[in-house]
This record gives sequence, structure tokens and C-alpha cells, in this order.
Amino acid sequence: MGALAIGLVYDVFGSYPPRPGEPPDAEVEYEPRATIDVLEAAIATLGQRAIRVGNAHALLEASQAGTLPHLDAALSIAEGYGSRNREAWAPVLLDLLEIPQLGSDALSRSLSLDKVWTHAVVSAAGVPVPDHVSVETPRDLEKINLPGPFPLFVKPRWEGTAKGIDAGSRVADAAALAERTRLVIERYGQPALIERFLPGPEYTVSLVGNDPPEVWPVLQRALARDSGIGLHAVERPGRPAPAHHAPGTLGGDLEAALGRLARRAFTALRCRDFARADFKLDAHGRPRFLEINPLPTFAPDGSFGILAELRGQPLDRLLAEVLGHGLARLGLA
Repeated sequence: MGALAIGLVYDVFGSYPPRPGEPPDAEVEYEPRATIDVLEAAIATLGQRAIRVGNAHALLEASQAGTLPHLDAALSIAEGYGSRNREAWAPVLLDLLEIPQLGSDALSRSLSLDKVWTHAVVSAAGVPVPDHVSVETPRDLEKINLPGPFPLFVKPRWEGTAKGIDAGSRVADAAALAERTRLVIERYGQPALIERFLPGPEYTVSLVGNDPPEVWPVLQRALARDSGIGLHAVERPGRPAPAHHAPGTLGGDLEAALGRLARRAFTALRCRDFARADFKLDAHGRPRFLEINPLPTFAPDGSFGILAELRGQPLDRLLAEVLGHGLARLGLA
């Protein structure tokens, strides 16, 4: 049997021309070309052959034109834009084309992007979440019960990679809450999610495999000292990083608890092959689920890059292990 042809569907920086009215961080979820290079190397490490397809629009055009090469399987890390179904664009097309896929399916991707729906599903599965409320218009602030005392945290309801989050996302009074809510709704064209602010340390948990997924070492994220918001959300390219720290102590009991909760969320949302779940501790030191990302970045400076460094292993070899779980699930290993 020859090498499998595995399609790569992706958005990289500059994939789309600027669109009128788009927010300043419109491309923050896209990948550098180094990510595509290392995924191609990982597929080669598995003895298979990567086929670069491009973004979901390129997949659609090639399928319509009859120029799409034969693919035995495909991996989509394409984020799309605008719609809360955008991460599902390529998976739905691959379903129509009857091409087996690595990673979570279209429904899990759409559901997990909407934080309110995600919180409902994982909370029902026993995963604690922050108190929260979704606001459709700024006027709704006049008729809702806030999820807690100030400070509160305001962000877009269906974005990832800290899109729509900066130092101003933590609000200390009613005036700041009204202004931030208006900004999120107008700038991102979606409801604003208002959460009780969690003052504790932040952790991210990578999960790999299936039935059940394996929990890889938990990583603590640095927080900006002045706001308590994750440094990854507030630092900006070309500017010095704000003063930051990592205030948590990751003992065995906490790491085990985070792993159990992450695995429970992964299972409840029917994720497959790989994902990354994020948590923050509340004022009493208890973990609260923030989000799960079935499209975690595979960039060299992302979580998997850090885990590869901790292992003393090249990133392409670590990602070969990750993708190998998906091929095994598909019966293609």
C-alpha cells in the first residue's frame, strides 16, 4: 500500500483581503506558514503525503472545478470568518465529498465556538463554569441580572484565540460595562458574553486521542499583573510585553482535577483526536472552565510547541503522534 494522501485545509495570515468594517484583530486566529510546514513534516514522519489545499474557499473551488486531487483523509485547521459556523465550513465540504477527517466534526466545532452553548453542555456534564449572561443589545443591560459583583469580564460570545479580548475586557463599574458591551456587539457583530471575573491563575490542558483521550501535562499561562488577564490576550506584536507573572502552584491534585474536567468536557462535546481546554481558578481556588478549542494551534510557539520542548522532542514528531491517533480512529494507521 502506498502513502496516504492527506489534505491540509487552512487559513494563514493574509488568506483573505481586508473586509470593510472588520475588527483590528480579524486575523488573530489564522496561522503562520510555519504551522503548515510543521504539519506537512509531521505527516511525512508518519510515512504519508501532505496535499496543501488552502482555505475552505479553495477546497470548494477545486471540488467544483474537478481539480481537487484524490485525498484519503484531510485535516482542516481553517477558521473562516464572520459566522459562528465558520470553523465548520471545511468539515461540511469534506463531509459532502465523503473525505474522512482528522479532528472534531462540524457540529462539535460550531457548538464549541459558541461559549454559551458550550457552557450549557459541559455544565450539564458536571464541569463548573463561570456565572455568565449573554447580551444581544446594549439596552439589555437594563433588564438583566448581572452574573456577579464588579469586576466583570466582557468578550464576544463566539470567538477564539482571545479575539475581542484586551485589557479593557475587565470592567470595574456600570459605565465601563455599558461601553465595553456596546463595543463588542458593534465591532464583532454578535452578542456580548458577560462573566464573573475569575481572579486566579489560568491553565490550559491538551488532550490527545480517543475513548478516552489522554491528558497531556497541564501548562500554566502567564497573567498580566495589572489586570489578571492572560498575557496572550493583552500583549501586542511590536510592543513590549506588560508586566506579568504566573501566580499558581500546579500540584498533583490540581493537575489531576483539571485533567478530569478537561476530559469530561471533551467527551460531552464529542471532540475527536485532539483539543485544548482552558480553565481559570475562582476566588476560592476552584477550577472554572473557560472554553475548549477543537482547533488548537499547532504553531511552533503554541501549547504543542511548548510540550514538544518539555519532552525534548522535535515538534513534527510530537504532531505525528497527535495525528496518528486520528488515522487510527479512521482505520488508516
